[in-house]
Amino acid sequence: MSTMSVWIGAARLRTLPAAIVPVVVGTAVAAASGGVAWAPALAALLGAIAIQIGTNFANDVFDAEKGADGPDRIGPVRAVSAGLISATAMRRAMIVAFGVAALFGLYLVHVAGWPIVAIGVASILSGIAYTGGPWPLGYHGLGDVFVMLFFGFVAVCGTAYVQVGHVPCLAVWAAIPVGALATGILVVNNLRDRHQDVRVGKRTLAVRFGRGGAIAEYVALLALAYAVPIALAAGGRTWALLPLATLPLAGARLRALLAASDGPDFNRLLAATGQLLLAHGVLFAVGLVL
Repeated sequence: MSTMSVWIGAARLRTLPAAIVPVVVGTAVAAASGGVAWAPALAALLGAIAIQIGTNFANDVFDAEKGADGPDRIGPVRAVSAGLISATAMRRAMIVAFGVAALFGLYLVHVAGWPIVAIGVASILSGIAYTGGPWPLGYHGLGDVFVMLFFGFVAVCGTAYVQVGHVPCLAVWAAIPVGALATGILVVNNLRDRHQDVRVGKRTLAVRFGRGGAIAEYVALLALAYAVPIALAAGGRTWALLPLATLPLAGARLRALLAASDGPDFNRLLAATGQLLLAHGVLFAVGLVL
């Protein structure tokens, strides 16, 4: 493998819809609430992507050091544990990615004030603390909560805030399906890795409640993703029903989850759930603007 391809793999580009979709939906909320500010929207997008990549680098190095990515790993290759990138180099890359995010954050602070400092610092710290630090969130079953919080409420509401100067009520509602589907990606990941996680003391919800509990969580998250557009349509936003066009995709993903039995099955479902998030999010954004 070339050095470039190794670093691209470590960046986990397939996870980027989880960073992009909240900004797209938040911008749609801004458009529906008074107007889009394109420069802050672009800065929010690039900052979110940088934070996502920095978090991926952090997970790579910290999971390797904790033994979570051993030789029996059934997911995609992780660069540090496979010896493709040194832990030192990965830490440096993590710092660079978060530094890039901070630069975009400084511009957003100039535009929208001190609340962006709190959002940016909390987002970066949670990215590191997910698998790093003395009390890693993901190892104590809190990963799902923090994905819902940061990829849903913080990202969507924060994107709207930097454009219109306040958090519209619509942003809070719009954050729910985005955060739910982003959390669904994590559920698949944790269900795939639950046997390895048990051995290293990583107590994700899939470990705590088993396969049945993880499937129930996935179903509940899908239900949330489609219940909110229906509720918004009942309140007068008829075009918010557009994401219901992706219901067949959601059904296919649920059937795939019920049938999944090995690493390749779960790896395909991870990518498919990310695609569902992207399709649902784009249609949701269009529906909010119309």
